[in-house]
Amino acid sequence: MKRHPALWLLAVLSVLLFSVRLAAQQLASLTGTILDPSGAAVAKAEISVENRAVGGAPLRAASDASGRFALHLPPGSYRLRVTGSSFAVFEQDFRLAAGEKRDLTVRLALDPTSAKVIVTAEPLPTAAESVAAPVDVVTQQDISTLQYTSVTDAISNLQGVSIGQGGRMGGPVSLFLDGGNSNYTKVLVDGVPLDAPGGAVDFSLFTLDDVAKIEVVHGAESALYGSDAMTGAVQIITARGSTHEPALDLVGEGGNFSSARGSATLSGLAGPFDYLLGFGRYDTDGEGVNDAFRDETFSGNFGWRFTDADSVRLILRNNTSDAGIQGQTLITPPELNEYNALHNFSAALSGDFAAGTHWRFHALLSEAYLRQIYDNPLSSYYLSPDPYMLCTGMPRSPFAVPSSEFCDYTFFSYNQFNRVNGDAQATYLGAKGSVTAGYAYEVENGWLSDIDSHARRNNQAGYLEARYLLTARLTATAGVRAEDNSNFGTRVVPRLGLAYLAYKGGEDFGPTRLHVSYGLGIKEPSLDESYGTDPCYPGNPNLRPEQSSSTHAGVDQFFDGDRISVSLDGFYNRFHNMISFGETTIAGCSYAGTYFNTDLAQAGGTNLKVEAKAARWLRIGAGYAYDDSLVIKAPNATDPATIPGNRLLRRPLNSGSLIVNTAYRQWNLNLVGYYSGSRTDSDFLGLGLTRTPPYARFDVTGSYLAGHGVELFGRVQNLLDRQYQLILGFPALGREFRGGVKYHLGGRS
Repeated sequence: MKRHPALWLLAVLSVLLFSVRLAAQQLASLTGTILDPSGAAVAKAEISVENRAVGGAPLRAASDASGRFALHLPPGSYRLRVTGSSFAVFEQDFRLAAGEKRDLTVRLALDPTSAKVIVTAEPLPTAAESVAAPVDVVTQQDISTLQYTSVTDAISNLQGVSIGQGGRMGGPVSLFLDGGNSNYTKVLVDGVPLDAPGGAVDFSLFTLDDVAKIEVVHGAESALYGSDAMTGAVQIITARGSTHEPALDLVGEGGNFSSARGSATLSGLAGPFDYLLGFGRYDTDGEGVNDAFRDETFSGNFGWRFTDADSVRLILRNNTSDAGIQGQTLITPPELNEYNALHNFSAALSGDFAAGTHWRFHALLSEAYLRQIYDNPLSSYYLSPDPYMLCTGMPRSPFAVPSSEFCDYTFFSYNQFNRVNGDAQATYLGAKGSVTAGYAYEVENGWLSDIDSHARRNNQAGYLEARYLLTARLTATAGVRAEDNSNFGTRVVPRLGLAYLAYKGGEDFGPTRLHVSYGLGIKEPSLDESYGTDPCYPGNPNLRPEQSSSTHAGVDQFFDGDRISVSLDGFYNRFHNMISFGETTIAGCSYAGTYFNTDLAQAGGTNLKVEAKAARWLRIGAGYAYDDSLVIKAPNATDPATIPGNRLLRRPLNSGSLIVNTAYRQWNLNLVGYYSGSRTDSDFLGLGLTRTPPYARFDVTGSYLAGHGVELFGRVQNLLDRQYQLILGFPALGREFRGGVKYHLGGRS
């Protein structure tokens, strides 16, 4: 038989074309649109699709300018994963049949743990570039790289922040923001207020175990948070489980002063459920007598996602500490028996739900418990001779020493506070903005040994917040809150803000962003100021709230793309109706006093921050703060440091910071410096001392990635062993060094 090669070739090609056509018919088509919470398209989102049965490398795509993507897949079961800068990871399991065409609409949620997303300044998480108020963010990377272990460590280098600490590790820690008092900043952990009602927060016990980031919002935030947010708000945001494979993180370290720290965290994802459980403990003997400190942290974060937009979350956090207190040892003999014992517990149950494409609902039920024990059971030194027999009549330590000037008075103070909050809000998302309406109800309870009774306040508030895109570059915000307080009645506090992209930027001269904000702040009296029961030193139930007016204006400028950034913020705060303690007349009392709204003060200045990526392996950050505060009116002041004309206590006129980071291969080295100018202060012993001297401190940190999940690290704090004081008479810790190891197991996505 004669062969015909051309016919054979034609037959083979026909079979191949038929096979290709048949395969093409069997492939499924997956297309979709990626949107942000407002419904705008998300470009450059990364899409990966993994065949759950076969495994192997996933197929990948990226969304275009209109948010669209397309993939062609064989039939089977798949897992879709969508990621984008500042967005939470989106995942969905699905099955495709042969030849099926499926089109998805994926609406991404902003990731509250991202440095590019601000949670605290607005009712809903918001992209950082559209927030009008100045915000500083300490990220999880900052915490890890610079080896911060406490909230105090993490925020002390921020501009506008001044820290006062009564001693070394465990001594009471106060925060002063942009010239405000230590009780003028609202402090929250995952939305739960930590402040004692009308009081300040002692930061000494708050560690960074399982913390994702810290946000510091400058300016009056009472329109959003009510009482206490006079000069700003600080929020601690805890981490969440984010990997399908469980992740175990272990940390162990030790150092001088017999210091030891250890922590363990287990986290992960199990379908719609995410979880995180953590425990950390720190122990040190401290420097000198009665300087031991112990701190424990338990944390839990659990979330359940019903749909892409509907979820519930339970967050628990428990901090306890015990600290020996040496006292003002630069002036007086050391305290041998004084100690502080603190316990802080917070719980938050929240839900986020959607109705259609425009409506979002958020509800939060939270409780915070705070216990404070301040005890000095024995006198450690006594006035010799003691003409009034005040010192010699008190219980005395067997090691007590005579003093020519001072007497150590014994005392005991036991306080418990409980705050229960309910907050519900509804948000309408439009094409160019949003409107949020909310209602909050709070019950405050306190049991204070100083007033020897139980005190209670019930407060409620309604608030309204609107955001609108006036032009493609200009975003306006406006909010108002009506706060009804059991003590002072109803007060209305507004706030306004503008964020403007003045210049989009080019290759060398980058974007220019302008922002301005204005708001009113209020602070309720503390419970002892309102409810004190001492017959000669009673509380004043008629106190008005302390008030502030706060204005901020600034510019953010970028150069050479985003390699260099400069942020400058100017502020002016004025404080009205400040509460002071003054003399009054009460029958049967030789001396009597109570609280009055008498004082007036102001603070103005600038905060400057510069960041530069000088090379691939080198980053430099520097900051400077100028805070010119002034006591204008203080009729009840008796201490020389607090009379009109002086600056407010413990707020330096000039301060600055420097961070140099080098990263090469597995190595990471950092130099951190901080400078504080002289501060107005008082010894409160009648000696007439009114200044703490300026100081500079340098820290060095380093780490090495050894592989297989092992990281070695070390830190030297106060490298030059400088002697300085954050509060007059209380010495800070000398040179401290620590070294340890971190171990990470599992945690693959």
